[in-house]
Amino acid sequence: MHIRGDHVELVVGGRLDVRSAADARTVLHSAVDDGVGDLVLDLTELDSWDATGLGVIMGAHRRAGRAGRRLVLRGVPAQMQRLLVATRLHRILAIEGGIAAESLPRV
Repeated sequence: MHIRGDHVELVVGGRLDVRSAADARTVLHSAVDDGVGDLVLDLTELDSWDATGLGVIMGAHRRAGRAGRRLVLRGVPAQMQRLLVATRLHRILAIEGGIAAESLPRV
């Protein structure tokens, strides 16, 4: 996993999982604490995330809210969009451009 950027926009790449969660949490919390306004997480380079990685994102979302900021996800890969829809987290998280229609469950 790699994260580059600053307290306004971070690009997250690789795998966000149990092995990288502690490092990711540290970087995200620092970015939230050191900035103002929206914090954009660009996920276009993210290969995968597990439940722990998703927990890190949710923790950063809650911390941003407490700091008067908003965590915005950008470039969420389709596979991860489906997970956000299945868990209904797409209703809680700010996702730039919304969720693509093809990732929504068919009724």
